[in-house]
Amino acid sequence: MTNARIAVLIPCFNEAVAIGKVVADFRACLPGAEVYVYDNNSSDGTALAAAGAVVRREALQGKGHVIRRMFADIEADAYVLVDGDDTYDAAAAPEMVRLLLEEQLDMVNGQRNVAGVETQAYRRGHRMGNRVLSGLVRMVFGDRIRDMLSGYRVFSRRFVKTFPALASGFETETEFTIHALDLMMPLAELPVSYRERPAGSASKLRTYSDGLRILRTILVLVKEERPLQFFTLAGALLMLLAIALGFPVVTAYLKTGLVPRLPTAVLSTGIMMISFLSFACGLILDSVARARKEAKRLAYLAIPRWGA
Repeated sequence: MTNARIAVLIPCFNEAVAIGKVVADFRACLPGAEVYVYDNNSSDGTALAAAGAVVRREALQGKGHVIRRMFADIEADAYVLVDGDDTYDAAAAPEMVRLLLEEQLDMVNGQRNVAGVETQAYRRGHRMGNRVLSGLVRMVFGDRIRDMLSGYRVFSRRFVKTFPALASGFETETEFTIHALDLMMPLAELPVSYRERPAGSASKLRTYSDGLRILRTILVLVKEERPLQFFTLAGALLMLLAIALGFPVVTAYLKTGLVPRLPTAVLSTGIMMISFLSFACGLILDSVARARKEAKRLAYLAIPRWGA
C-alpha cells in the first residue's frame, strides 16, 4: 500500500453539512491518499465545505455522470468510492484497499451492516428493494455480491479504466456490479458499518422512481449481456400465450371440422411466429454479445495489474 497511488472519490450534491467530516475522516484513515470531491451543481456551499480535498465540478446532473467524469479524469492504482453523506465508516477503507491490492482484486464491495437498526438513511423499504434487485442480479449473473446498491467500494485501475459508465443516476451501482460479474473479475465483499445521516442532511434517493430506473437498468443489461436467456424466456412466454389462445380453436376444429373463431386463430398463429422470431433473435444476439464480451476482456487485459 505504501507504493500504491490511492484516490478517494466523493460525488456530492448538497452535502455541505457532512462533506467536511467525510474528507477529514478519509484523510486521517488513508493519509497517503488524494481526496477528490466532485460537486454536482450544489446550492448549499458543498464545494466550500470540502476543505482539504481537491474540489472539481460536474455540470451534468446525476451520480452516473459524476462517476463517468471521475473515472475519466483521475489516475490512481486504487480508487475508493464513497458517498458524501457521512453514512459509511472511513475506518474500513484501509482494510478494503489492503485486500484489493494484496489479493489482486478488481472490486471490494462494502456490504452495509446496520445490525437490525432502522435508520432514515437505510429504511425498511430501501432494504427490501435492495434484496429484491440484488436477488435478480444474483440469479442471472452469479451469487457473488449481496449488497448490490452499496455506495462504498474500492476499485482497481483495471476496473475503472474499462468501466463503460453509461448510467446517469443511482443505477450506476447496478452497472458496477454487473460489469464485474459479467467479466468474472476477482472481487470480494466486506461488511462495513452504516449509520444515520447527520442532522440537516437529506437523502437524494427517490424510493420508487429510482427503484424503477434500477430495475429497468437490470433488464436492459440482462438483454445486452445475456440475450439468449432473455429472448428465450420472452419466446417461451409468447409460445405459452399462443397455445392458450389456440387450444380451444384446435379442439373445436377437431370436433366439427370448422374454425368458428377465425380472429383468435390468426392471433394465435401470429403470436407463435413472434415467439419463434424471439428465439432466433436470442441466438443471433448471443453471438454478438460474446464478441462484445471478448473485446471488453481484451481491453481489461491490456491494462497491467498493480505491481506488475
